Amino acid sequence: MIKYLDLQKINASFEPELSDALLRISRSGWYLHGEATARFEQEFADYCGTPHCIGTGNGLDALTLIFLAYRESGMMNAGDEVIVPANTYIATLLSILRTGLKPVLCEPSSETCNIDVAHAETLITPRTRAILPVHLYGRLADMQGVHDLATRYGLKVIEDAAQAHGAIYNDSLQGRENRSLRAGNLGDAAAFSFYPAKNLGALGDGGAITTHDATLAAIVRSIANYGSTEKYIHQYQGINSRLDELQATVLSVKLSRLDKDNARRREIARLYQENIHWSRLELRSTVNIGGINESNVFHIFPVFSSRRNELQRHLAAHNINTQIHYPIPPHHQEALKQEYGMQQLPITERIHNEELSLPIYPLLTNEEAGQIIDCINTFA
Repeated sequence: MIKYLDLQKINASFEPELSDALLRISRSGWYLHGEATARFEQEFADYCGTPHCIGTGNGLDALTLIFLAYRESGMMNAGDEVIVPANTYIATLLSILRTGLKPVLCEPSSETCNIDVAHAETLITPRTRAILPVHLYGRLADMQGVHDLATRYGLKVIEDAAQAHGAIYNDSLQGRENRSLRAGNLGDAAAFSFYPAKNLGALGDGGAITTHDATLAAIVRSIANYGSTEKYIHQYQGINSRLDELQATVLSVKLSRLDKDNARRREIARLYQENIHWSRLELRSTVNIGGINESNVFHIFPVFSSRRNELQRHLAAHNINTQIHYPIPPHHQEALKQEYGMQQLPITERIHNEELSLPIYPLLTNEEAGQIIDCINTFA
């Protein structure tokens, strides 16, 4: 069996450093709000190029805390609108809904599967306060277009970078001097998930917020700690969302190899790009749009086929495991049907009906990639 993702193999590749680091924390007697978390927050802030990083309990909390902070600061109010791609994971929308704001679903580009900026502009109303691009599959959204739109209408830009750890935008953006900017440094604030399967994954749940906004960072950190900055004194109606010392230690160990692992993902992507018989099999992929470069860290390698389910069964019959990201779009989920179920979103629906994710984790071998390619090319 070629696994879709072999976390056991990945974690074993960090030994003995990983176990040694975990043992130190276990023996330290300090498990929350300690030196390991502070160290990782500084390391990840430096890596992303932002002055502030706040660890959180998970990626959903990270996005939610950004919106809660904007509400506490008076920049957003109940019922204000946030434009978000319709083909994202449901957590992106839940973060908006949890804070009393309204997600406005935007169709993606059919080529990149990221937010279609031109379509987003048609959705702006007097209640629009933010645009939330999702760097889907590990590929950066059109951030120049997003920034131009945000500047014209006075909107906040909030990145959902849960799938894009380490992705680099090699161009200039308004207010950013460095032309090589990482995900997490491309908007007013960004949210990351460190779910174990991510490019930078913990051994459990974890998340983080990066930002240049010191006021936002301070409010976020307080809200995440029960609304408190001083023990037993609560300024906000907060929540409990903290990155613990064990997960922070794991992330520090893994961060040192993130760029190398992302480069390996691109090598595998190139093997797929150059050797799959795309035209003959009537397959499509975002990899064939814009080439392979550092703006894509290939958290997921998507292929699209009108015969997706048959292709998945064909691969499974040859002991190749794949996944679908995602089988049901958010507006067709039972949780959101009442408000969004009647919307017609044909591009989003086609993506969800045709997407199949191939294995692409860094320890996948060239031989295994070759077996996957050969199997796909025998699909009739």
